[in-house]
Amino acid sequence: MRIIADLQIHSKYSRACSQDLTPGNIGKWADKKGIGIIGTGDFTHPGWLKELKENLEEYKPGLYQLKDRSTKAYFLLSAEVSSIYKQGDKVRRIHNMILAPNFAAVDKIIQSLEKLGCNLRSDGRPIIGVHSPELVKVVLEADPNCVIIPAHAWTPHFGLFGSLSGFDSVEEAFGDQAKHIFAIETGLSSDPKMNWQISALDKYSLLSNSDAHSLRKLGREANVFEIAESKLSYAQIIKVIKNKNPEEFLFTIEFFPEEGKYHLDGHADCKFSCLPDQTQKLKGICPVCGKQLLKGVLSRITYLSDRTNTSKPVNAIPFKSVIPLEEVIAETYGTGIGKKVLEIYKRMTVHYKEFDILLDLPKDEIEKISDPVVAESVIRIREGRVHIEGGYDGVFGKIHIYEDKERDKLLKKAKQSSLF
Repeated sequence: MRIIADLQIHSKYSRACSQDLTPGNIGKWADKKGIGIIGTGDFTHPGWLKELKENLEEYKPGLYQLKDRSTKAYFLLSAEVSSIYKQGDKVRRIHNMILAPNFAAVDKIIQSLEKLGCNLRSDGRPIIGVHSPELVKVVLEADPNCVIIPAHAWTPHFGLFGSLSGFDSVEEAFGDQAKHIFAIETGLSSDPKMNWQISALDKYSLLSNSDAHSLRKLGREANVFEIAESKLSYAQIIKVIKNKNPEEFLFTIEFFPEEGKYHLDGHADCKFSCLPDQTQKLKGICPVCGKQLLKGVLSRITYLSDRTNTSKPVNAIPFKSVIPLEEVIAETYGTGIGKKVLEIYKRMTVHYKEFDILLDLPKDEIEKISDPVVAESVIRIREGRVHIEGGYDGVFGKIHIYEDKERDKLLKKAKQSSLF
């Protein structure tokens, strides 16, 4: 059974997140998108933990569903914490994901963090002063089946390898606890192919999750597993991630990394961006205002890479790049996500899950539930036939499927043939 898993999201208790992120709504949108396993996010926050305990019940070992069984999606207990501390000559700001097999383990993690003086009520993703190695100890002492995964590892401000406060290796960050780290989350601004340039990462599983701050962003990145229904459990999911067996860990679902808001180097205030080699020529200085450029993910990967051959390493998990369906429809019509786009999206997802449409549905079937131009857009994205403006310094990149003249021609032709 193919299962799509998005293990890293946030709740309404996290800063800058939608108040619609409730257990019931998350379950409904996971079903709509075709996500079989969704992370709860934010289990360290007392308000959210209370809601999770009130609304969820364990139906598979370590996996939960809504008590009223109104949705099919399974929930896996997850959280993200922001560690800020001094190590070496830098202040480190590192985000780490925590996965837990049950509420008992969650309660123990919370108790230990609070004993260390952590204020877990401040935010769904709390800021704590716990060093990464110490965090591993806290989590594994709560339950040895818990897992720590560096979150969005390349993000400049808060990634394990980030250009502003990160490290150059997992070992440097986690010290003697690095032996317990077997996966990293690549984040929106990088994809596996970029990470394959660094041989030191070959031993790690590369995960992709949405880090969603709203319901519509669920699954914008995800992981695809093959797990028999009878074997489905928290332990089996962790085993599949850890083992990297391509017959069980099928692929990851990715943003086009250029669309991520930290892909290139740049300076948002000046609307300037550039590739790493140009940054070197500029000595890291913005040519518009003379201030420091923010070095993005591509620059950091280039700096740490030790091979230029980006062919898939042995046992590496493949990936597929997609664009969320609402964005596909909007780009098809050259418009924003307004009433027309939402009506088409609703019509398309009545009988099919969003991921079925994006990944599998034949072109002629997509035409039946939308129109020929939307169907053409989906196929072009599957084949990687897109034009991309890279994101930088907090500005999301832009994906273009068509040039304006081509779009207008296709839409006109479709209308004339009475296919709309």
